[in-house]
Amino acid sequence: MKMEFIRKLPIPQQIKNRYPLTEELTEIRDKRACEIRSIFSGESNKFILVIGPCSADNREAVLDYISRLRLIQEEVKDKIFIIPRIYTNKPRTTGDGYKGMLHQPDPDENPDMLKGIIAIRDLHMSALTLYGFTCADEMLYPENYRYLSDVLGYVAVGARSVENQQHRLTASGIEVPVGMKNPTGGDLSIMMNSITAAQHRHTFIYRGWEVKSAGNPYAHAILRGYTDYAGKNVSNYHYEDLINLRELYDKTELANPSVLVDLNHANSGKQYLEQIRIAGDVIHSCNYNGDIRKMVKGLMIESYIEDGAQKIGEHIYGKSITDPCLGWEKSRDLIYSIADSLK
Repeated sequence: MKMEFIRKLPIPQQIKNRYPLTEELTEIRDKRACEIRSIFSGESNKFILVIGPCSADNREAVLDYISRLRLIQEEVKDKIFIIPRIYTNKPRTTGDGYKGMLHQPDPDENPDMLKGIIAIRDLHMSALTLYGFTCADEMLYPENYRYLSDVLGYVAVGARSVENQQHRLTASGIEVPVGMKNPTGGDLSIMMNSITAAQHRHTFIYRGWEVKSAGNPYAHAILRGYTDYAGKNVSNYHYEDLINLRELYDKTELANPSVLVDLNHANSGKQYLEQIRIAGDVIHSCNYNGDIRKMVKGLMIESYIEDGAQKIGEHIYGKSITDPCLGWEKSRDLIYSIADSLK
C-alpha cells in the first residue's frame, strides 16, 4: 500500500472532552437550533442567510468578519436569520490546491491534520462563545463530522458529494438541517434522491460502529447552478427553475419542502459581484409567488472583508484565497437590501 501512516488521530469524543461546551453555550446552541428548525418547518417566516468566506483560511479575519455580522443581525433580526459560513474543508476538483483549515491551519505551512482538527473546533467554538453564532460548515468528510457535531447550526453537502452514499446516510443521522446541492452536471433527480435518502432511517457503518439513524426531516435542496456538456455555466435560480423544483417536491412525500439558493458558483459563473443581482431576482420571485416564498428559505452568499480573491502568500487581510467573495461594504448593503425587499 502506497500510504505512509503518520499517526493515529484522536477520536471526536476525545477532542470534545478537551474542548467542551459549557452549559451556557449549549443553551445558546439549542435556542438557535430551535429557531432554525422553525424556519424550515414554516412556523417562522424569517429568511436565512448562510453568509461568509468561501473558505475559513484565517482565524483572526474570520472572527473579525463574524463580529460585523453580529451587529447587523441585531438590526435585521425581525426578518433575517444569519448563519455565518465557517467552511473548514474545501473540495478541489482536481485534488490540488488549498483544502481548507482542517488540512492546513496555516495556508503557508505543510498540512497537519491534528492541528487542523483542533483549529476548526476552536474557530467554531469561538464564534459561539464570542458572538453567539452557531455556524455552517460543509460535510466534505462524513467521518469527520463528529468533531463539530455539537457546535454546528447548519451542514451543507457539496455538488461533488451529493451522490455519495456515505454522505447521504450520515446526513440522515444529523440533528441540524442539511442542504443537498444539485450536482455539477445539474441533474435535479440526483439531488432529490439524496434528500429522500437523508430524510429516511438507515442502519449503516460509521466510524467503525454499526449505527441507526432516525432520518433528518430538515434535509433540503440547494440550487447552485451547473456546468453543461460543453463546459458552460448554467444558472438555476430563475423563477422557472424555482417553479420546477416546487413541482418536483410536489411529486414526493418529503417533509418540509425547502431550498436555499446559492448565489455564487455556477449560478454566478463565479462572478462574485453578480450575487447582488441574483439575490434581487430570487427575492422578486419570492414576493411574486407565495408558494415559492414558502419553499425558498434563504440564500447562500460568499462574502468576506475584502472584495475578490488573492493567491496564497499575498497576505491581504480578509481576502479570500479560494473563490472570489463580496467585500464587507457590499455584503452589508446587500443584507439591508434583502431585509427591506422581503414582504
